[in-house]
Amino acid sequence: MSDPRLELTPSPHIKAPDSTPRIMWSVVGSLVPVVGASVWFFGPSALLVLGAATAGAMGTEWLLGPEGSLRDGSAAITGILLGLTLPAGLPLWMAALGGVVAIGLGKAIFGGLGQNVFNPALLGRAFLQAAFPTALTTWSVTGGSWGALRGDNFALPLMSPEVVDGITGPTPLGLMKFEGQATPVSDLLVGATGGSLGETSFVLIVLGGLYLAWKGYLNWRIPVGVFVSVAALSSVFHAVDPTRLPGAPFMLLSGGLALGAVYMATDMVTAPVTNGGAWIFAVGIGVITVVIRYWGGLPEGVMYAILFMNALVPFIDKLTQPRVFGARTAQEGVG
Repeated sequence: MSDPRLELTPSPHIKAPDSTPRIMWSVVGSLVPVVGASVWFFGPSALLVLGAATAGAMGTEWLLGPEGSLRDGSAAITGILLGLTLPAGLPLWMAALGGVVAIGLGKAIFGGLGQNVFNPALLGRAFLQAAFPTALTTWSVTGGSWGALRGDNFALPLMSPEVVDGITGPTPLGLMKFEGQATPVSDLLVGATGGSLGETSFVLIVLGGLYLAWKGYLNWRIPVGVFVSVAALSSVFHAVDPTRLPGAPFMLLSGGLALGAVYMATDMVTAPVTNGGAWIFAVGIGVITVVIRYWGGLPEGVMYAILFMNALVPFIDKLTQPRVFGARTAQEGVG
């Protein structure tokens, strides 16, 4: 006869099927095709910049994070995403410094994984944009000799790099904003454009997002909300001024919109927890992006849009928090 005594074990008794490291490394895996495309288009410089940014992020995590935190994969994701927002010709020490800032100021200072307010990779990118604006807006073009290094990857720290004009050029957003030249949609779709490492992989980024959504690792409402709001708003403005304001296809396929919508805005820590909040968050990103691209001083606005909406997440969560059945608000009182 079996022992009828009840055995009690410590909580938790219900466990999620996927751990944090498994989710994080799955995200890293989904980025492998995007990284491969960046290397295909920009050559070994892409690997160098991505490696420097990732090394800076993981090194800082090793120094400042709790023991074993490197194994969860979050620092690797931060470094790779940061690297994908950078130009291929950036000096490697700048890319590494961006990784240090992303983890040090974007994550560790808030208490580590799960406590940060802003997306760490974008915070690192914003720091580099403010500190080294010329280097961050010197874009490499695709094509040319695959094995050639681009820009000044090995420029010494704090030295003014000498840009190699033969392998640099404007981005589609810059051409449209400052020269009124629209890049063909076919070129945007296949990645035959200049820009950051992650601006030439729209199809691969979307495929990676579909995989993560299928696995349940991202809230699909956020990228869908960003894409739909950008498409809708840009279509309206393009109808008003078709010669100066580009339409939906150009706005969706150019710049860092895909990378930002799929991989940055969907960060579980810095995005709203409710589905209603996710829609508000996504539409806010889309609207701000369109406004900055059309009327801002810079051709791209995705980074600032996401960081601004990150700051509003606590208010969005409070606004969209479901009311507990039977609970009363402060205005209703208890009398």
